[in-house]
Amino acid sequence: MPANSAHPRQAALRVVIVTLDNHLSGAAERAAARFAADGADITIGFHAAADWDRDPTRLTACLADIARGDIIIASMLFLDDHIRAVLPALEARREACAAMVGLMSGSEIVRLTRLGDYRMDRPAKGPLALLKRLRGSSKSGGSSGAGQMKMLRRLPKMLRFIPGTAQDVRAYFLTLQYWLAGSDDNVVGMVRALAHRYAGHATRAESPRDYPDVGLYHPRLAERMTDRIEALPTAKRTTGTVGLLMLRSYLLSRDTGHYDGVIAAMEARGLRVIPAFAGGLDSRPAIERFFMVGGRATVDAVVSLTGFSLVGGPAYNDAAAAEAMLAELDVPYVAAHPIEFQSLQQWGASRQGLLPIEATMMVAIPEIDGAILPSVFGGRADGSGEPCTGCGRGCTFPAAALTREMQSCPERAEALADKVAKLAALRRSERAARKLAIVLFNFPPNAGATVNGGAKVGHSAA
Repeated sequence: MPANSAHPRQAALRVVIVTLDNHLSGAAERAAARFAADGADITIGFHAAADWDRDPTRLTACLADIARGDIIIASMLFLDDHIRAVLPALEARREACAAMVGLMSGSEIVRLTRLGDYRMDRPAKGPLALLKRLRGSSKSGGSSGAGQMKMLRRLPKMLRFIPGTAQDVRAYFLTLQYWLAGSDDNVVGMVRALAHRYAGHATRAESPRDYPDVGLYHPRLAERMTDRIEALPTAKRTTGTVGLLMLRSYLLSRDTGHYDGVIAAMEARGLRVIPAFAGGLDSRPAIERFFMVGGRATVDAVVSLTGFSLVGGPAYNDAAAAEAMLAELDVPYVAAHPIEFQSLQQWGASRQGLLPIEATMMVAIPEIDGAILPSVFGGRADGSGEPCTGCGRGCTFPAAALTREMQSCPERAEALADKVAKLAALRRSERAARKLAIVLFNFPPNAGATVNGGAKVGHSAA
């Protein structure tokens, strides 16, 4: 029974979603349109923390929405600046709203979860302690995204027939399941499920729609996703094979313009492209299934387009697990990234280039894994329709409503494809024909760094 079934209502319901970036903004906008068409009287306010630095009015609007929100969902808020910006507003609204959910965020945000009688800031007992199971192991490689996703799907089934607060815990897991498979249908289902149970809305939600945890994508596929590598488009002659790693969330939310541009650029260079994804922010299952056979690589290079670490995502990285995977793979690993914390026009006009948070999250952390050749390949336009001034092409991007869809930067995508094509050609060349250049570290100057460091570099190169 719904938690508030004694007082059913069909009044206007304000749902507020606060998250890191805009990758689900399109799905949220389309969900709001479906509610309007159905006469459900549910509104959705979507707010991306990535927008707040470049436009302070976005944060002001977010805080105003939180102050009057009935159901508030906060997800992927793990950066200190983002947490501090909204934490007082969330704390002030917590007891007055119908439900508040903190997902995959800093502990300050997650502890604010309040669903019926379940409060995340209370000690976990009995079935409530199952929440801890999704945290995984603190040991390197001790837990995988695939394993956690399996548990996430299993726990709601286990909790279904346990009365009391366990049903609110089940609602938490279901909300997380809807979010992680954030298609249009699942965003609608997430809102309907919370509205029915905690705000008395009559319409029940469909169960979370399942999608493959590991699979392949290509814009020319009829269904766009498949689990069969032979279903991918093929070319008669190719100069190399490249595995691409992508985030499933962008595919499910149909926000793939940045990926499509890279795929097209690499195929134009004569490369066979295998675009793969894995759920749970752990790319190892995709590598093992689609880029290797019998423990050996079937690709000439791997390019991560996620912008995150190989194992762990944006909030943390398991560098040791990533190193072990890449050592087994034994091909060049390139980390390219879309920009989410500024628009393409801002990035193109800026002398700074990447913001500090982008340089840390998208360049430095992947390099700890072993990535090379960091490169921008796309991002979001600012919606103004003004041309980008990052190069002489002056690319323009169509203005949109709420949704600012991901776009490829053609010049950068082509440059990335050129680099990867050369890496593939180098790997296929005869070893005796390859030329090796070694640059020795010499800082501070005249302090013996060249001699001392050079000895180690020479041993490593040999």
